[in-house]
Amino acid sequence: MNNILVVDDNIHTQALMMAILEAEQFSVTVANDGQEALDILESRHIDLAVVDIMMPNMDGYELTKILREANNDLPILMISAKQLPADKKQGFLVGIDDYITKPFDEEEMILRVRALLRRSKIASDRQLTVGDVVLDLDAFSVTKGEDVQVLPQKEFQLLFKLLSYPGKIFTRIQLMDEIWGMDSETGWETVTVHIARLRKRFEDWDEIEIESVRGLGYRAVKK
Repeated sequence: MNNILVVDDNIHTQALMMAILEAEQFSVTVANDGQEALDILESRHIDLAVVDIMMPNMDGYELTKILREANNDLPILMISAKQLPADKKQGFLVGIDDYITKPFDEEEMILRVRALLRRSKIASDRQLTVGDVVLDLDAFSVTKGEDVQVLPQKEFQLLFKLLSYPGKIFTRIQLMDEIWGMDSETGWETVTVHIARLRKRFEDWDEIEIESVRGLGYRAVKK
């Protein structure tokens, strides 16, 4: 049974979240703000956090930032009444994995929770399988049958990230922050260069296709 942490200061939202998640056989723990969430995370295993933005003491942005700076890869689904693109962008910049707005569709929320848990399992297993292709996170290798390609670290991490979330669009800035780091002095153009190298390297592999989304960024196409 997966353990879900709901971080929200509204008791009605807490009750609703618990009812929805427990009906799907998840175990639910509740925190009233970011600081209480950190205390809980120190004492018990949590598989995924559902986090609001606006909370006293420590908001959702700050909680996420602290976790990511500590290299904590806990999947975070941010659910907020804030609907402006800038609010969503801020969430992704600090490190959330997904974002939906209130009021939300209950079925959609469960689907997103399950998708994030699947992706988290892929990361913890250290391997990703796409059709006949296997990506090994420890060896930076991409294997198809007898063809084994060992990639430079950044190329591999970029490919692994895109293929772990087929269909999801990542901006160049997002990819720079997650793979090269926010403090990197390398320009975002390096993402374009690495994408071009990956396309060239795997141009004959049907399982690997990286699509440019005009004005937004890149996504892996699921075959």
